[in-house]
Amino acid sequence: MHDVREAITRAHREEWARVVASLTKRFGDLDIAEEAAAEAFAVAVERWPADGVPPGPGAWLTTTANRKAIDRIRRESKRDDKHKEAQLMYGDDPPDPLGVIDDERLRLIFTCCHPALAMETRVALTLRMVGGLTVAEIARAFLVQETAMGQRITRAKGKIKAARIPYRVPSAEDLPARVSGVLAVLFLVFNEGYLATGPDTDPVRHELTSEAIRLTRLIRALLPDDGEVAGLLALMLLTEARRTARVSASGELVTLDEQDRGAWDTALIAEGHRLVRERLASGVAPGRYQLLAAINAVHTSARDVRDTDWSQVVALYDQLVRLEPSPIIVLNRAVAVSELDGPEVALAAVDRLEDQLAGYHAFHATRAELLRRLGRSQQARAAYDTAIELAGNTAETAYLTRRRGQLG
Repeated sequence: MHDVREAITRAHREEWARVVASLTKRFGDLDIAEEAAAEAFAVAVERWPADGVPPGPGAWLTTTANRKAIDRIRRESKRDDKHKEAQLMYGDDPPDPLGVIDDERLRLIFTCCHPALAMETRVALTLRMVGGLTVAEIARAFLVQETAMGQRITRAKGKIKAARIPYRVPSAEDLPARVSGVLAVLFLVFNEGYLATGPDTDPVRHELTSEAIRLTRLIRALLPDDGEVAGLLALMLLTEARRTARVSASGELVTLDEQDRGAWDTALIAEGHRLVRERLASGVAPGRYQLLAAINAVHTSARDVRDTDWSQVVALYDQLVRLEPSPIIVLNRAVAVSELDGPEVALAAVDRLEDQLAGYHAFHATRAELLRRLGRSQQARAAYDTAIELAGNTAETAYLTRRRGQLG
């Protein structure tokens, strides 16, 4: 029974996006595709324990989902109109020219990231349709209520259908304008994998980080001269390189200063550093992802945390804040400032963010660490309490609980 459960979990991880993409191409309706895919997995949960895992789980799920979709269309009175809509949207499309990367999941991403949708909606829809995240997981990633996120995704699917947004990779001239939304999506998928928000999931979800990297490589093949695509790929690689050192054997988060740097993946670091150097050599002003990648390059260049060039890290954060003055970037900059100018200066900067980040666990965790360094144990304990209450990730909760317990 345990093996069957594992097989279903693995199939969901590996096949969800493929099944949804296949059904979207055939039926031209994201809502039908998502519902039929979910029903197919529900049937698997019911049948596989008794019948055994089929030799080709992906093909079985796709076939089952197709039948479910057809059943739904037949049940609905306007099925002829639906078939016509599907034909109008997809049936008369010319074939893609040779040489265009043909990956159904990539087509699905560009559909979900269409500029007719608000940026936050594109991200949420792609996390659901391509990443296979639950609505609850996506809501936690966005710091919003689950019901509100469910409504956002439902409205997005309706808009795609009503606006007849095409299911294809954009043409070469349209690609650059479309790519920023895709990169934002992939970055969030990667982050959800690198430190998952859900208390009932593995703290690190390698299937999401590897999928985000795989799709970012595909985008880079489409746009080899785009600096931000290269920057995002470098950022992901340099972050992924530290994945195995990020969580201890007991399931606790290991912070950057405590990680075993010998366990880092040197091949991924080398590839990430090469991409960062290429972008620096281009002479083009860096964007957000290139700056984040450069910050990670500084960290991964240090053999020991004491060798970290914190002045360079702060200088890069200064550029990033000018480009995108978001409170989370200001919070991360304050951590670097604490290493240069001490915890008191950093705490003053962090406290100014309270109104904007009161519901963000990392804000309270950062405050707790700075208060701890200043010897203000009672206030630090209260900040740890709030951080633990807000943190969804099991590894982070274990780490914060231990740190709180060590207070004098």
